[in-house]
Amino acid sequence: MTIASDPRSFLYRDTLSPDAAQALTAAALGKADDGELYLQYKKSEAFGFDDGRLKTASYDTNAGFGLRAVSGEMTAFAHANELSEAAIKRAGETMALIEPGTAAKAPPPQGTNRHLYTDADPLDLVPFADKVNLCQTIDAAARARDPRVAQVSVGLSGTWAVVEIVRADGFVATDVRPLVRLNVQIVVEQNGRRETGTFGIGGRYLYDSLFEPATWNRAIDEALAQALVNLESVAAPAGEMTVLLGPGWPGIVLHEAIGHGLEGDFNRKGTSAFSGRIGEQVAARGITIVDDGSLPDRRGSLSIDDEGTPTRETILIEDGFLKGYMQDRLNARLMGVEPTGNGRRESFAHAPMPRMTNTFMKAGKDDPAELLSRVKRGIFAKSFGGGQVDIVSGKFVFSCTEAYLVENGRIGAPIKGATLIGDGPTVLTKVAGVGNDFALDEGIGVCGKGGQSVPAGVGQPTLLVDGLTVGGTAA
Repeated sequence: MTIASDPRSFLYRDTLSPDAAQALTAAALGKADDGELYLQYKKSEAFGFDDGRLKTASYDTNAGFGLRAVSGEMTAFAHANELSEAAIKRAGETMALIEPGTAAKAPPPQGTNRHLYTDADPLDLVPFADKVNLCQTIDAAARARDPRVAQVSVGLSGTWAVVEIVRADGFVATDVRPLVRLNVQIVVEQNGRRETGTFGIGGRYLYDSLFEPATWNRAIDEALAQALVNLESVAAPAGEMTVLLGPGWPGIVLHEAIGHGLEGDFNRKGTSAFSGRIGEQVAARGITIVDDGSLPDRRGSLSIDDEGTPTRETILIEDGFLKGYMQDRLNARLMGVEPTGNGRRESFAHAPMPRMTNTFMKAGKDDPAELLSRVKRGIFAKSFGGGQVDIVSGKFVFSCTEAYLVENGRIGAPIKGATLIGDGPTVLTKVAGVGNDFALDEGIGVCGKGGQSVPAGVGQPTLLVDGLTVGGTAA
């Protein structure tokens, strides 16, 4: 394994030095309350294998900076896809337009020597031919599993980025961020009916684990099993009923319907259903929800956030009571609290905002089998696809990609076309049981907010929810 000797060399080349970056930042942000120079170098690749052949292969590198000055609630931001003294100096002219700050300068983030992942570059460690061969091997193995397999699609992707935060007060923090992902989609056909199953896995590590036969064989097995289950599915019922949510990936409902409402900016502006409710009971007892960007290898994890603040576990709801919000530096300062390491941005071309990292509900004490036995009539939702959410109200609509009827405590026929409809704050009060089988997702989440997308993680134990609206297709 080759370790990059100095990842910062990708940021500081012929036209920019660390000393120059520091001097330019100090000059540009001298009158501001807060702000930073954010430097980024990133390369990415993606392979798409479909119908037995390599259909797409892409490789991209980009580098640039974002310069931000903050004064009170005002923000000035400029960016360029060029790492040079001249470009940063031009951006600094924009910062001069902001009104000088009258408050005390914001202190720098706490320093840390923690690094959640290796400096090694996953893109360079594995030859191009080996990546194509992996896709081909998965395709052939999936087709050999079952004669009903009609189509196989394999996606393999990776990114490697180096970021550095430079502040006017002399603070400098650097982070190296790998990210890999494998997706398998299988279409099966029987008696003229076609159904699809998908499985994805990934995280902030190298390609090594994705190339392990146990990993990609499990991806095939899971995708095929889901497809075959859907092949036997019947039309989903509709109406208000009890819903049992499986562990792991179903936490995406929690992320979207509740998580965004716990981000600092919405609460500072009073537009969240949770605004001004710190200390109040907002969920059923037994529910504890946290955001933790410090978990090793997880897709949403970061050694530091995009403002230089070390990530940590932030307790949002504890035993049903609202304890706090996820904060970046700007909203934390205006609300008089500490930043929580949740200042995130899609790239150097975007200003940071409070965002989730890995957001999940902790395990409870209930036996999942006992929770199932309580369901007289309802559905068991094991996996989800797309959904729509109103961040302010928490109202959501999510489509199930794998779900089953439940009658008298027993899982019955798989169903197709089921959607879950509700709103996050209300759902929290209707949780009747929290399982002891907590699981995180497999590492495929992408979170969107304000036109920016960032990798994120979710998770939860099995949850029993009373009275959730199910949209179905049964006549």
